[in-house]
Amino acid sequence: MGISVLPIVVDGPAHEHRTVCLEGGLDLECGVHLASLEVAYCTYGTLSPTRDNAILVCHALTGDQYLAEQHPLTGKPGWWSRMVGPGLPIDTDRYFVVCSNVLGGCMGTTGPRSICATTGKAWDSAFPPITMHDIVAAQAKLIDHLGIGRLFAVIGGSMGGMQALTWAADFPDRVFAAMPIATSPFHSAQNIAFNEVSRQAIFADPDWHDGHYRDFDAIPARGLGVARMMAHITYLSEEALSRKFGRRIRHDAATAVPASSSPSLFGEMFEVESYLRHQGSSFVRRFDANSYLTITRAMDYFDLAAEHDGDLANPFRESQTRFCVVSFSSDWLFPTSQSRLLVRALNRAGANVSFVEIESDRGHDAFLLEEPDFDRTIRGFINGAAEHAALLAGEG
Repeated sequence: MGISVLPIVVDGPAHEHRTVCLEGGLDLECGVHLASLEVAYCTYGTLSPTRDNAILVCHALTGDQYLAEQHPLTGKPGWWSRMVGPGLPIDTDRYFVVCSNVLGGCMGTTGPRSICATTGKAWDSAFPPITMHDIVAAQAKLIDHLGIGRLFAVIGGSMGGMQALTWAADFPDRVFAAMPIATSPFHSAQNIAFNEVSRQAIFADPDWHDGHYRDFDAIPARGLGVARMMAHITYLSEEALSRKFGRRIRHDAATAVPASSSPSLFGEMFEVESYLRHQGSSFVRRFDANSYLTITRAMDYFDLAAEHDGDLANPFRESQTRFCVVSFSSDWLFPTSQSRLLVRALNRAGANVSFVEIESDRGHDAFLLEEPDFDRTIRGFINGAAEHAALLAGEG
């Protein structure tokens, strides 16, 4: 078992970034065996002597392990720097926080860019289909490697919430508390449709080359950029877009006009158009198209009820995990109605569950933004769960 350690020195919680090659590989649900399984992860804080203060934070579709530190590619703060750190709602003075790049990702964990043991070449588009259960199984191997028998909590938003639910369903004895945020126990037909439009944009890019674009020293940048633009619209609300951009026009946008376009139509650009183009262009510099396809498909497959005879209560029956389900009022990607469906199923299963709908006009991305009520909810749930778990204040 080999480990590479990448030292990082930045302001923020004490942490390490590692990539570990886990023995035995991984058997996927599709029947493929991954002979080599590497997992890239970051940790924050200190694991207690009894190893009972570990919190696993699961990232969303386009996130990664850089939870609370400067991202090495973008130079931006970690995606949850406002939530994870000393004295913050997920307090690294008290808890040992782990965040890993998901299976199929492109920031160090085994995925399409990895070398296939049988061919000696990168998997690229031949990377096998994965599920949320595969993603969580890879994380479980990492937690085993860290010597942690039971996680104090698993927390995640969006696709991260799907992982939190899968942890509670697949490893109920290893999760004391679970907090699925802005998520659903299944991927809706509407969300599958949005993902398919994004995938078709990638396939239509002339630089796609059936997924082997790196053999041609190319990337399907335009298609991946459009996919990101499409997805980003779903992360926001109409209120948020109107407040931030309205119908304002950028009068300096003429230089962005394609040569074949009519100046009379495209001589000026709406600010919201400029914003989406920036999101698309910055995304292609840090994300891989094959990873995007792999992970969106894993989300599409996700349906806990269908996997348990159509009854969402079944995977959680007799569960001792404490749940806190959080939704946002303006989230139309994972609406509150889906969270309520989950909560009713957990109640039928006899689980210990609380539910909070946060009033916000920021849409799905509200869980990543400054929302004081949300901060109080996370802090309150974690502190309450710590009391029931008999974790001592300041432990770790």
